[in-house]
This record gives sequence, C-alpha cells and structure tokens, in this order.
Amino acid sequence: MSTRLSLADLTPPRKPRVLPPDSGGGTLNIQLTPQEDRLCTLLNQFTNDLRGTRPDLPPVECRIAGGWVRDKLLGGDSNDIDIALSSMMGIAFAELFVPFLEERGLEVRNVTKIARNPEQSKHLETCKATLMGLEIDFVNLRSEEYALDSRIPTKVEFGTPSQDAMRRDITVNALFYNVHTRSVEDYTGKGLEDLRQGIARTPLPPRETFLDDPLRVLRCIRFASRFGFELEPSLKESVREKDVKDGLVSKISRDRVGEELDKMLKGRDPLHSLQLVEELGVHDEIFYLAPSAKPSGPVAPRRTSVIAATLVAALLSREFKSPLPGLHERLTSHAIADHGTRRRLYLAAALTPFRDVSCPEKKKTIPASEVVIREGAKLGNQNKYLSGVPLLLQAHAILSRPTEGKLSDPEPRVATGLLLRDKHISNTLTEAHWSASALFCLVQDLVNIWNLESDTLDLTAASEVIELYNKLAKQVEELELEDAILAPPMLDVSALPRVVV
Repeated sequence: MSTRLSLADLTPPRKPRVLPPDSGGGTLNIQLTPQEDRLCTLLNQFTNDLRGTRPDLPPVECRIAGGWVRDKLLGGDSNDIDIALSSMMGIAFAELFVPFLEERGLEVRNVTKIARNPEQSKHLETCKATLMGLEIDFVNLRSEEYALDSRIPTKVEFGTPSQDAMRRDITVNALFYNVHTRSVEDYTGKGLEDLRQGIARTPLPPRETFLDDPLRVLRCIRFASRFGFELEPSLKESVREKDVKDGLVSKISRDRVGEELDKMLKGRDPLHSLQLVEELGVHDEIFYLAPSAKPSGPVAPRRTSVIAATLVAALLSREFKSPLPGLHERLTSHAIADHGTRRRLYLAAALTPFRDVSCPEKKKTIPASEVVIREGAKLGNQNKYLSGVPLLLQAHAILSRPTEGKLSDPEPRVATGLLLRDKHISNTLTEAHWSASALFCLVQDLVNIWNLESDTLDLTAASEVIELYNKLAKQVEELELEDAILAPPMLDVSALPRVVV
C-alpha cells in the first residue's frame, strides 16, 4: 500500500518565542542598553523638574509601551520606543522635553509632529524624535469608544494605564515599562503569563474587541505567526462569527488589510499566518473578490491555499527534512536566497483557489488573482506582487508536468530554452525567475493530486511528479541554459517600423 502524507507530515515544526517558565512575576527586570538607561534617567529627571518649574501642569508619568517591552523581555532589542504619557499630549511634552535635552548637550534630531489621521489609526496628535540612536514616539495614554459601523473611535480621550492596556490588540502587546520605578507593569493581568505560555489573547472579550476594530483579527494572526503562538480558544470562536467576519469587509479599508497581509508575508512564518487564515475561515474576507468582479466560475476549495503554502514551506525548508523526495538544488536555491521571491510564492499559494478563475475588464479578461491583489487586498506592485504573482499562477498552464515531449521538440536545447523564456516563467521586469516558476508549478501539480476527501497526498504519485521537475532542472544544468534563460530579449529589428527619410 502506498504511503499517504498529511499536512502535519509536511509542516516544518514551529519554535515559539516565549519567556522561560521560571522567569519571575510582575517584578521582571529588563536589561537596558546604555542609551535606554540614560533615556529613562532623563525622562525621570525631566518629569521631576517639571513638577517644580511648572506647577500649572499636572504631574506626568512616563511608561514605555507595547512592542519594545515584549521584545526586551524575550531577549531582543528594539530601537523603536513608544513613550506613553499619563497626562500630556505627545507634542506638548516634546516641546518641553527637547529644550531640556539640548541644555544638557544632547542632540535631538528629526523632531516631527504627527497630525491626527483617524483613517491611519492616528487618533490624536503625537510627536516623533531621534535621540541617542533611538526612534522615539511620544504618545498619551488613552481610552476609546466605537460606533457599530466603523473601526474609527467616536471618542478618544486621556485614559489610565489600565484603560490604555485594555484597548490594545493582544495582552503581550499591552505591557508597560515604568521608567520611574524601572519595573514591568501588566495591567491586563495576563500579558506576562501569555508570554510564557505562547498564547495570543485579547485583553477584552474577543467579540467586543473585534466588533470595535476588526483589523485586530489580522493583527492577532500576524503576531501569533510572528512568535509561534497559539490563538486562545474563545478568540477563535469569536472570529468565526458572521458579524465579526462581515466587519472584516465592511469596516476596514482594503489598504489596511493589504498592510497587515504584507507584514505577514514578510514575517517569520507566513505559513503559520495562512494556516490561521484557513482555520479561522476568513480567507474570503482577507483575499476578497467582490461579486461585482463577475468571476468566470466558482473559486476552488479554500483548503488548497494552505495545502499549497505547506508544500512551499516543506520544499524550501533547510532545517526540516520533508518526507518528499529531495529537489534539484537549482529549483530551490534562488527562492531560498531571495526574500521577495519567497513572499510572492506564499502569496501565490494563498491565491491558489483563484488559479483557474478570470474576471472581465475593459473588453478583456484578467486573472481573478490580479483583481484580488489590486482591489481586494490593495497590495499594489510593492515586491512585484501585482505584476509577478498572477504570472506564477498562469505559468502552471504552460509548464505543468514538464515531460520529455515538452523538452525535446524540435530539439532539447531549443525546446527547453524557449519554454523557460516564456514571459510567464522568466521575466526580468517582474523579477520572475524560471526556477521559482518551476517550483510553483510543481506545487500546483501536487495540489492537483492532493486527495481533498482524505486530506492526504500519495507519496508515490508525488514522487513521480517531483522527478519530472528534477529532470527539467538537470537538463537546464547539463545544457548550460541558465544564462540564456535569464538573458534579456534580443531586439527584433524586423519588428521595428520603417523610418522614411
């Protein structure tokens, strides 16, 4: 009986980034760099001086908020510091703090006022500055209230540390470092424990959190994949509710969806992100294809997206020994070395359900994947997403199962060279590399023979497909075709119009 492989067999193991189990309680110490230590000292001195020199102002407490605290606890470094202020706006604080620093011979650069912009989640004026090589944002602690039909708060005002912590996306992002007491503060009561256990949990009940701002669904997915965390069970249940999923379409601009999606693709584990998208049932809401796009036919099962992404990860992983036969080095070396290529491969994998679907546009048809990238996720052409990913999906119709017949007529060098120089397969303008296109076509061929009922892949059948692509790579190597495939097109003089003098 032939061996059958499941997704679990093909998934590289995750390595969660967590606090050690014996890492103390709420009095955890953070190891500061000399620059960070001096910044905390200066903030403490300044706020003490302010009490004496400006009795008209309320006393100000300073806390470092969010990601810096999380990353320092995990042993990392961050030059991006948010200073959360208890009773002053960021710009007002900076206008007093900068002269205090300059009097002490410190250079403060790039002082910039950040205007209020609710559409970009900038609900109050803040200030940015660079000091001792640290990028610092001065913000105020705040509380927020939301309307039912918008993720933009209807009311934003000064808040307590507890209120500010509870409005954040997940508990591990809601930790503070008090610069006066030099201690970690966990106002949700669960941030430190979740950082030890590797759990992504919302400070407030998840349904309330996601109805207020559905973008937090995407942020939960992104941070869980970044740190290898598990999503808390009630969080998963809330995301699957219809009104939360509807909010992902109706309350968030597609640009914000694209920003989060791009960060997932650039992140530590894009496969984990796509696994969570499929597990939570939000593929259609994230990779949105509006009914008005008039797709040519039904979209394939969404399960194919995570199957394709798992195969990409299994074939490219250098640490995980996949049960699949090994690939010729030429099929993987470019994608392993090039970050942009890997991101496009994962996005193309996510869009596998749209592979055979097209949409009408201006008297022609275009791939549905192009519509999703351009309109549904608003990714645009950063990292050649818009110009490159639809080509990866289209390449499958050209290169699928590269048998000897495709590679030998009229003779091997000409046939192989012409096949791999097709604009869908190798294209300097879209940064398409023949090896990445071949690798993705292999993935799509394996998706085609994946048994969706048993959710398994027949190893014997998969090995036969892989052998076809290994032979292709070997032929490119033996015929020394690499340079010819990658060379820019030669100018066809006969195609130029005649110039009459």
